[in-house]
Amino acid sequence: MAFNFGAPSGTSGTAGATAAPAGGFGGFGTTSTTAGSAFSFSAPANTGTTGLFGGTQNKGFGFGTGFGTTTGTSTGLGTGLGTGLGFGGFSTQQQQQTTLGGLFSQPTQAPTQSNQLINTASALSAPTLLGDERDAILAKWNQLQAFWGTGKGYFNNNIPPVEFTQENPFCRFKAVGYSCMPNNKDEDGLVVLVFNKKETDIRSQQQQLVESLHKVLGGNQTLTVNVEGIKTLPDDQTEVVIYIIERSPNGTSRRVPATTLYAHFEQTNIKTQLQQLGVTLSMTRTELSPAQIKQLLQNPPAGVDPIIWEQAKVDNPDSEKLIPVPMVGFKELLRRLKVQDQMTKQHQTRLDIISEDISELQKNQTTTMAKIAQYKRKLMDLSHRTLQVLIKQEIQRKSGYAIQADEEQLRVQLDTIQCELNAPTQFKGRLNELMSQIRMQNHFGAVRSEERYYIDADLLREIKQMGISEDVEPRCPPWTP
Repeated sequence: MAFNFGAPSGTSGTAGATAAPAGGFGGFGTTSTTAGSAFSFSAPANTGTTGLFGGTQNKGFGFGTGFGTTTGTSTGLGTGLGTGLGFGGFSTQQQQQTTLGGLFSQPTQAPTQSNQLINTASALSAPTLLGDERDAILAKWNQLQAFWGTGKGYFNNNIPPVEFTQENPFCRFKAVGYSCMPNNKDEDGLVVLVFNKKETDIRSQQQQLVESLHKVLGGNQTLTVNVEGIKTLPDDQTEVVIYIIERSPNGTSRRVPATTLYAHFEQTNIKTQLQQLGVTLSMTRTELSPAQIKQLLQNPPAGVDPIIWEQAKVDNPDSEKLIPVPMVGFKELLRRLKVQDQMTKQHQTRLDIISEDISELQKNQTTTMAKIAQYKRKLMDLSHRTLQVLIKQEIQRKSGYAIQADEEQLRVQLDTIQCELNAPTQFKGRLNELMSQIRMQNHFGAVRSEERYYIDADLLREIKQMGISEDVEPRCPPWTP
């Protein structure tokens, strides 16, 4: 993550000079201008309308909210559900798509942006509101507001104040993070609907939700609403991924493209019905084309230093799956933190489930191994019993017959084997020797365990008598004069 807590560097020049397109925060490719002054924080500013990356409606980072929006012709979902080629419901007529220039570039407004930049530079460096030394204090106050990203900068009595937002190039509470790029195609038809309800409520009322969405689509019998997945979001919100299956009269079916379905949901009357169902956000889940990714990476968002943007592209851990996105303000940082915590909880829950499954499988494996050993013993027992039955049956069958040549040959082989086994130096001799050694060791151990110390009775009687005599007639010590 590349942080940008310093004042972004920009190209300074004369007032009104036009800089290279720096890209809007939500509209990529907007033209910005720079104005030189005594103020040191000269950087490109942008007042273009916010779009994909955080407009006034906080829709988060969604690749489907701007890419693939249709304009011009109708989508065919409202009144033309029964017309068209093949499937008819979602007409296969070619829809007029917006070009990359319209998607990523807002109409250039060089004079307005130039005046805005000049006013911002004047408010930060040389306000002329009071005409004395207090203007320097006002300039520092405006700088502080610009760094914070809120407030108004007064600089002239005849010109309205400058509105400082977090998207201004001098705001220090900015960073660059990374988001996963979706890998679904437009033909998959996946559209994300964010509900301001809990996941448990959505799952318990999933059938009613599907019926309500089917009514929103006009109740056409050729259309079927399917739920791809349900995921919990922070702040008691739930993400529901849906797709529509359209059946044609000849029996074939297909998925409605995601852009077509999203364009239908963005109609005013349809959007109102979705809001009544609790939908706060809708967007497509489609992958970006190489041209869109290139256009997105070439133009840094509004207020983000191009150097920081280039560093973010270099630090991208996986350029094939991740794309840098700006994070402006603590609110966006808090949102990403909540999403990360939510995903961590989901991963931990999944790990717990996997751990329980592994424990259960280990128990099943232990039980299965014990059963296998039991069945092996049973198989061996049955094999011996079967062999005994076969021997007895063969004896009865051969009863009264002379010994045949092959039987005689087999008897000779068995006798040879028996002699080899009974040889002193072969297995049976060695086994007898080992058995004798084991018996001797067991005998010695038993003898040692039975050993007891005892005294002869006559000797014991003499010892007692000697003790009594010593007590009765004790010896006197020698006399000394």
